[in-house]
Amino acid sequence: MVRQPGLFDLDERYAALSAAGDPLERLAAVVDFELFRGELAAALARSDRAKGGRSPYDAVLMFKILVVQTLYTLSDDQTEYQIRDRLSFMRFCGLALADRVPDAKTIWLFREQLTQAGAIERLFARFDAVLRDAGYLAMGGQIVDATIIQARRPRLSGDEKVTVREGGVPAHWSKARRAQMDTDGRWTLKRGRKRPGREHHDRAHSELVIPVFGYKNHLGIDRRHGFIRSFAVTDAAAHDGRQLGRLLDLGNTASPVWADTAYRSAANVSLLARHGLAPQFQQPKPRGKPMPPHMVRGNASRARVRVVIEHVFAAQKCRLGLVIRSIGLARATTRLGLANLVTNMRRLVWLEARTALA
Repeated sequence: MVRQPGLFDLDERYAALSAAGDPLERLAAVVDFELFRGELAAALARSDRAKGGRSPYDAVLMFKILVVQTLYTLSDDQTEYQIRDRLSFMRFCGLALADRVPDAKTIWLFREQLTQAGAIERLFARFDAVLRDAGYLAMGGQIVDATIIQARRPRLSGDEKVTVREGGVPAHWSKARRAQMDTDGRWTLKRGRKRPGREHHDRAHSELVIPVFGYKNHLGIDRRHGFIRSFAVTDAAAHDGRQLGRLLDLGNTASPVWADTAYRSAANVSLLARHGLAPQFQQPKPRGKPMPPHMVRGNASRARVRVVIEHVFAAQKCRLGLVIRSIGLARATTRLGLANLVTNMRRLVWLEARTALA
């Protein structure tokens, strides 16, 4: 028997969601999204609507939608559908059942406006300032590293590859093909080791070399709290060590900088010395010789510190399902910048919950 709808049905459903532990409700309780309004207004540069017309969607509402999209790895169409379908998404965005929901095109256009304005770096910096004001100062030194984020692989001929690699665009490409081909991403080789099976436990790990197309997300985190303090986005072929200057956080209260062997160079050591920072770089194995015991112990000690940033990469790739579906470096920067910002938001929620329990 279907009962008649009551006046408090929606409130009861929201209460049930809260009792079940709605993660978006916890996020909204910890992060004040109004703090982004100034940066969003400056990036959008909307008119005063003197000529009339329908008012645009609220900028903070649209930014919350991008946060939801990043958290759950949704396309624009799926974001629109899930907001219409899920009460938890509606409540997080501040929408009632009778309110209009932005469609997929509106979501794309809002993100594109942020991309053209280069606003993601300012939004990231705004939240980092809030973290510092809340007492989460960058402490204990900093850890830098990079990870490859895969993008859609272009199918190019040999001549087209040469032209794109040199920074050009093939002349015979149509306007539609130019819009659909990513000429900013690059191929690189991802190296790793395959673990032997149980029956071959005595054999050495075999090396794997996998070609990957996409971009690199270069991060710098503080050791004490694990927040991302700086980031840079490049194509996948860019050398990690050359991005160190863009990642250094001079506001960190400690001097050590941990990094792997890719960052060990005379230029980087000199850069750290000029800023009064102490390099804690991994030592490479001497060519043709076994690794000396003291270098093994030093690398193991530094690796126990560096592993923290691998947890950040794992959270982004596994929990956020981070991939690049857009075209071009500018849009990839916005995508990865949002992922870095959302990672810090999730980290803040976790730290606040742990503090409350203590």
